[in-house]
Amino acid sequence: MQNAIVETNFKFPRQKDVYKGKVRDVYNIDDEYLVMVVSDRISAFDVVLPEGVPFKGQVLNQIAARFLDATADIVPNWKAATPDPMVTVGHFCEPFKVEMVIRGYLTGHAWREYKSGKRDLCGNPMPEGMVENQKFEQPLITPTTKADVGHDEDISRDEILKQGLVSEADYVLLEKYTRELFQRGTEMAAEKGLILVDTKYEFGKKEGKIYLIDEIHTPDSSRYFYADGYEERLQNGEPQRQLSKEFVRQWLIENGFQGKEGQKVPDMDESYIKEVSERYIELFEKITGENFQKATAEDVAGRIEENVTAYLNELLK
Repeated sequence: MQNAIVETNFKFPRQKDVYKGKVRDVYNIDDEYLVMVVSDRISAFDVVLPEGVPFKGQVLNQIAARFLDATADIVPNWKAATPDPMVTVGHFCEPFKVEMVIRGYLTGHAWREYKSGKRDLCGNPMPEGMVENQKFEQPLITPTTKADVGHDEDISRDEILKQGLVSEADYVLLEKYTRELFQRGTEMAAEKGLILVDTKYEFGKKEGKIYLIDEIHTPDSSRYFYADGYEERLQNGEPQRQLSKEFVRQWLIENGFQGKEGQKVPDMDESYIKEVSERYIELFEKITGENFQKATAEDVAGRIEENVTAYLNELLK
C-alpha cells in the first residue's frame, strides 16, 4: 500500500552492519550507536504480515520516544535523539536474552493459557475462578526467551537463573525496573482514561550499566483498555474496548490463522489496512492527548536517509 515502508536498505556513515527484526531495522554505527528505523511492517503470532500499515512506524517511534523520556528517572535508557519521525538513534547496548513481560490483567496469551487449564504462568500461580480481562491482585512478571527465529517462549525466573541467561543481581534489578516502569505507565494511561493492561520491556548493558532499550508502552508491545465501561463489560462478560494489536490477532484468528504450520495468512485488503492505520493513530492520540501530525509521505525513505545522515555527521564529528 502507498506510503508504507516495509523494507529499508540504508548506508549510513560508519555503518558496520544491520539487523532486520520483525518490525525494526537496526543499523549498527561503529558498535557505539544504533539507528533504529521503525518500519510500517506489522507482525502477529511471530509472523510478519505481507502488507505494511501507513504511519504505523511513526506512531510506534513517537510514542516510545515520549515514554522513554518520561521514565528516564527510573532507569537510564538507550535513546539519544529522534532525528526523523520513524527513527530513534541511541546507545549500542548488549541486550539481555530475555524479555520482561508484566501483566496486570488476565487477557491475551495469559487468558488463552488459563482457559486451556493452566494455573501457573512462568512460576506465578493464578487463582481458580478468574474470568477473562479480570485484574490480578498484583501484576505478574512473566518473562519470555528472546528468539532470533520463531516463537518467544515463556520462562520462569528460576529457569532464567538456572540457565545463566541473566545473573541473579541483574535479574533483581530487571524485576524492580519492570514493576516501576509498569506503575509509571499505568499512572500515565489513567490520566488519559486508559488502562495499561500488559506490556513488555527489553533491557541491555553498556559498560556494566543496565539500560532500557527498544520500544516502551507502544501498541505493539502493550495492551490498553478504555477505563470507561471496563467494570460493566467485565460483569457482563463482554469484550473490552481496547487499543492494542490484539484486534489484528483476533481478525487473524477469525480468518483461520494463528501462526501454526500449514496455515495461510489471510489477505489484508486496502480498507482493512486503512482501518489498522486509523487504530494506531487513535492510540497515539489517546495516550498522548495530542493530535497526530502525519509526516511527509512523498519520499519517506529519502527523508529518513537525509535526516539520519545529517544527525550522524554531527554526532560523529
